[in-house]
Amino acid sequence: MKKLLSALFLGSVAFAALADDTSGSDLIKRREYLAKAGDCVACHTTEGGQPFAGGLKMVTPIGAIYSTNITPDKANGIGDYTLEDFENAVRKGVAKNGQTLYPAMPFPSYAVVSDEDMKALYAYFMHGVQPVAQPNRDSDIPWPLSMRWPLAIWRTAFAPKVQPFAGKMNEDPQLARGRYLVEGLGHCGACHTPRSITMQEKAMNNDEGNAFLSGSAAPIDGWTASNLRGDDRDGLGRWSEDDLVQFLRTGRNDHTAVFGGMTDVVKHSLQYLTPEDATAIAKYLKSLDVKDSSQPAFKTDDSVAKALWKGDDSKPGAAVYVDSCAACHKTDGTGYKRFFPELKGNPVVLAKDPTSLIHIVLTGNTLPGVIGAPSNITMPAFGWRLNNQQVADVVNFIRTSWGNTAGDKVTADDVKKIREDKNVITDKKQLGNMNIEMLTPIQ
Repeated sequence: MKKLLSALFLGSVAFAALADDTSGSDLIKRREYLAKAGDCVACHTTEGGQPFAGGLKMVTPIGAIYSTNITPDKANGIGDYTLEDFENAVRKGVAKNGQTLYPAMPFPSYAVVSDEDMKALYAYFMHGVQPVAQPNRDSDIPWPLSMRWPLAIWRTAFAPKVQPFAGKMNEDPQLARGRYLVEGLGHCGACHTPRSITMQEKAMNNDEGNAFLSGSAAPIDGWTASNLRGDDRDGLGRWSEDDLVQFLRTGRNDHTAVFGGMTDVVKHSLQYLTPEDATAIAKYLKSLDVKDSSQPAFKTDDSVAKALWKGDDSKPGAAVYVDSCAACHKTDGTGYKRFFPELKGNPVVLAKDPTSLIHIVLTGNTLPGVIGAPSNITMPAFGWRLNNQQVADVVNFIRTSWGNTAGDKVTADDVKKIREDKNVITDKKQLGNMNIEMLTPIQ
């Protein structure tokens, strides 16, 4: 598994021939690697629940849905699925009973997965996962939107028609491997590509246009997915290939640390990538051109840092920043490498949509220790002691200091909407508390 740099698919030793062989821990590990690369556990497991038993709540524009049990339990899971049933669900979004799955299941991306890997995944879920007798939970989507038959029409009319992965003439094998993982198993576009009004991704790959991986057009669970293209300000243009590899495998690098929904991706999936696969993904992402060719390059401005150094906190939001943020992110916005993210020139800070920044100031976040970086990184919640105007002021300060020039001005009403959105702030404890015993325990 660790020497597949020149292969297009995991399982160059022919997973197809091995799919019915249930013996051997090495074989199970190979299959498990595919499930981790596909990040199946993140959606199909509740916090602290049995792996793959489902029940995770996902908020969509039409209501809440719950992930399904994909363990081999015959009554509640996929224990009676044939390989054909499994492929129809994963690649086409059609369950064994013929119902169309909600497109929260990224079946257009999984349609890219090779036949060999699909057979290996099926073998893993049938023989490498313990069955769990946990019933599936019905969606909280109101009628008539809860009806399934219109989804079949959507799938026929709007769902992208994607074929299993195919290499390109004279394509570098490492680049092809990265493309396969990003477009297929990694399903990166499901979050990082904007969607049309009819909810399908605007592009499934780079050949379909530079909307691919250009960032989500709307927040997902209160977080915005970043632009992964080569744009200098809000993309990956200023990151090196090594920066990307470090970020993928540990959730942190010299510039930033992961937070929000991406934390689960690193925790359950990316930290397990082989160095070869992480490098292949980084190489592919660095090959993508810019989304916005008119976007000016980021340019440092140290005037705010100098003012703060002299004790001048007259700029709106500066006093709050010095009091609450500067200890970790420093008065010049450079933070501390691989622990506290740099705010100066940070693509998330420079993004047009400030939702993620508002969210993390309100609730904080924790990046758990991973294989390559065992220390937790915690940003405390400030929602308990900063009011809406103070949050707006400090967010605006961050977005307009050290050379940052981002988007529209954030208002107290913008903060209020996020603070009071029960689908984003599901428990008031997420906002923190001055009494440590009242804080939400770190999982």
